[in-house]
Amino acid sequence: MGRLPERAEGQEHGPAGRRAQQGVRAVPEGAGVTGTSRVHVPAEAAGAFPDAWRHCVGTGRLDLALRRDHQDSLALLQREIGFRHIRGHGLFSDGMAVHRPYTDGGTRYVHHSFTHVDQVVDAWLAAGVRPFLELGFMPGGLASGEQTVFWWRGNVTPPRDPAEWTALVQATLAHLVDRYGLDEVRTWPIEVWNEPDLPDFWQHADQDAYHRLYEATAHAVKEVDAELRVGGPAVSPGAGSDWLARFAEFTEVRDVPVDFVSRHAYSSGPAQHVPFGVHQTLAPAATLLDQFAEPRRTLKGTRLADAPVHVTEFNSSYRPDNPVHDTAFHAAYLAPVLAGGGDLVDSFSYWTFSDVFEEAGVPTALFHGGFGLLTHRQIRKPTFHLYAFLARMGPDLLTRGDDHLVTRHPDGRVTVLAWAPVDPTGATPGPQEHALRLSVPVGRAAGRGAAFVRRLSVDEENGNAYTAWRRMGSPRSPRPQQLDVLHEAAEPARTHRSLPIEEGRVDLPLTLARHEVTFAELSPVDDETPPWWDERRLLGRDPRRGGAPRRGRDPRRGRDSQFGRDPQFGREPE
Repeated sequence: MGRLPERAEGQEHGPAGRRAQQGVRAVPEGAGVTGTSRVHVPAEAAGAFPDAWRHCVGTGRLDLALRRDHQDSLALLQREIGFRHIRGHGLFSDGMAVHRPYTDGGTRYVHHSFTHVDQVVDAWLAAGVRPFLELGFMPGGLASGEQTVFWWRGNVTPPRDPAEWTALVQATLAHLVDRYGLDEVRTWPIEVWNEPDLPDFWQHADQDAYHRLYEATAHAVKEVDAELRVGGPAVSPGAGSDWLARFAEFTEVRDVPVDFVSRHAYSSGPAQHVPFGVHQTLAPAATLLDQFAEPRRTLKGTRLADAPVHVTEFNSSYRPDNPVHDTAFHAAYLAPVLAGGGDLVDSFSYWTFSDVFEEAGVPTALFHGGFGLLTHRQIRKPTFHLYAFLARMGPDLLTRGDDHLVTRHPDGRVTVLAWAPVDPTGATPGPQEHALRLSVPVGRAAGRGAAFVRRLSVDEENGNAYTAWRRMGSPRSPRPQQLDVLHEAAEPARTHRSLPIEEGRVDLPLTLARHEVTFAELSPVDDETPPWWDERRLLGRDPRRGGAPRRGRDPRRGRDSQFGRDPQFGREPE
């Protein structure tokens, strides 16, 4: 890698700098409703709200992107959330048919086919999302062994010919540059392999062999273009700090390019198998944030101390059959992670956006504990709504707490994300309700008037198709009319009201149901309602008598006594 910029004394770059800038939290102002404190939201922004949560999202193996259900799901995701990059496995696996060896006259040749690669990338770019390239797994014709992972058999052995591997990497990148342009491909991070610290994903979890693969691959990438960004080692949560430390030492001693560091984060314990799924214990959500922070702790004082950190997979469970992924609990559990993760890393990629995903085989039921924000029938899960709510938040951070995040838009709208805290350990009983009260700055500093407040919520009963599906009897393959009901059940609850603005502030009380995540938007009202318009006229009564409306036409031209108003809207009747 090139020399990273030096830190000025007392200056922090990247997420570390954001932590210093955005460490301001709202301060309790006194006793509030139902035993809660009243939180005074500052009027001045503490800084920009980092949208590292939006940088990338995961998907299944790449050839799934050739299917219509993947493309329909991605189009929905991008309309309502809008991620910038997408990452999946299997770019070089046999399903993508890139590496095509053949023999002619006793001589071995290799042909590279980019038909599927082009179709996948074209579909992604058309949806408004760029690739985050993961280089792997090993093509069968290049593999040194037969060990595979997943139902679709991704080969996890080293290349039998390193030169043929680097030729494959270079041919692929050169083709992408030729097709999409150098400026475009430079925006695509390139990650070498996936979880090489696990023997299921890299033969024998041989770190020295991975270092050799990384060195050859990184140099091959830079030979295509020095500004292409390459990184790794994409280790699992169980890798331990020694993997990253040894990776940093190796790349420094050998002068190997590293433009970013990557790792994964999950918070579940070992799987306990039950029919059609698994049960796993969950650590508190703060465990995920601690995993996000670990690379910077480990790499402090090394050449990679200031390198961008990308968490290229994260979720609660690492299993694609854990029912927790389908629940409202899951959205409330991850809310503080999405609210605070951007202070720690440059990106963290939810694994995955859709249940169009087949690592453990083709799903056997609509709801099966899949990773996806969407089911394979494009039904939104509660965690999808958590992301959609975040997509509505403003760029300026006002404050953040253990159960809330408050931002502001340039046009003055203030947006609130609030959640009912959850304790997965069961150490404390979960309350049926959670209350908080916010004093929110809206409009001019000393202004008065009214604010329009709209609210969207998901909980056990709202925006939760999983609850409706279970009440249906958990049909494994719902009929079309049942799917219609589930799509309706997946819609969040929507309410709106008007609240007074006093001295430039709105008192916003929020009572959240169990496992609720709620979004509220406050905007000052510029009231254009005619002053004479009241409920009596709205209901057709005679405003002068308060009784039933008169029938018939007023003898004066242009007046209709039935409605008691002039046809010219906004003009009060004489």
